[in-house]
Amino acid sequence: MASITASYPWTTAPLIAGAPMRLISGPSLAHAISSAGGIGFLAAGTDVSTLSENLSTFESLLSASPIPGAPSDVLPIGVGFIVWGADLNLAAKAFSELPEPPAAVWLFAPSSSEELGSWANGIRSATKGKSKIWVQVSCIADAIDAVRVADPDVFVIQGADAGGHGRYASAGLISLVPELIDAVRSYYAKGSGNASSPPKFIAAGGIADERGVNAILALGADGAALGTRFLAAEEAVIRKGYQDAVLNAVDGGNSTIRTDVYDKLRGTVGWPEGYGGRGVINLSYSDAVKGVSFEENEKLYKAAEGAGDEGWGEGKARMTTYAGTAVGLVKKVATAGDIVKELRGEIVVQRI
Repeated sequence: MASITASYPWTTAPLIAGAPMRLISGPSLAHAISSAGGIGFLAAGTDVSTLSENLSTFESLLSASPIPGAPSDVLPIGVGFIVWGADLNLAAKAFSELPEPPAAVWLFAPSSSEELGSWANGIRSATKGKSKIWVQVSCIADAIDAVRVADPDVFVIQGADAGGHGRYASAGLISLVPELIDAVRSYYAKGSGNASSPPKFIAAGGIADERGVNAILALGADGAALGTRFLAAEEAVIRKGYQDAVLNAVDGGNSTIRTDVYDKLRGTVGWPEGYGGRGVINLSYSDAVKGVSFEENEKLYKAAEGAGDEGWGEGKARMTTYAGTAVGLVKKVATAGDIVKELRGEIVVQRI
């Protein structure tokens, strides 16, 4: 069976992917990750209106700084969509207008299996089958359903420790990765999958250094996807207050929580049932738990929003800080290229 890097010839094993973090993973971050031998993902999220502009910016970066080994028929990046809120027709139009489509498209959080199938078919049609389909799942039932309707080329197995949005009901990677891989491969062995071979598997959630990458490879994954670690990349589109809050957080199992409190306060509602966002616990969450009215909590949140970086200030933080339980391992800001190299063990990192 060919390695996953064979499908993305500019990449180096083990494959490192930068997660498509909404509003944060822009063209510069995606280009830097792919330039380091990983695969960077642009975040389209639910708003496809800026996709064409971001792809054009990436093409300019690529023209100025080509990526060795990149094929000529696809762009050496991916694009990630939050399926329930994105417009498939606009996405397909943006891709069909490109000279070369992205090498991968990451689909996450459909409102139904039928919607996931429509997206997979629509993207394949718009890109003439050149874009590989990545589907993010957090349980075996979702994975088998995705095989049935979407025939993914790659599964992103998101564990419970992941930052940002994911399912409330999920397991840690140490049990989820091998069980899900076994279940999908067994499904294919019975002749149930439509594709000629089983998909590849990327693990995500709680990975922040070389040790985490080595662990998920031992569990059977083909590579790792990271979000929280890249919040501290120089190329990330992120407020300094947010980035500082990530750098200062410790003990992620206790200092972060998966909840819908931040979505409600920000007005980013509409997620399918069973999804919540993991973020650093702050006064907004604590006040909600204490019984402060939503109206008062929202008023305080809006005031913090208007305060800029001070909205993340120590002792008075209210602004959303999505991050995973590995946040305590993120200690410094670095270029995305150096982060990728550290994750592969190509840069020796001194640990306390």
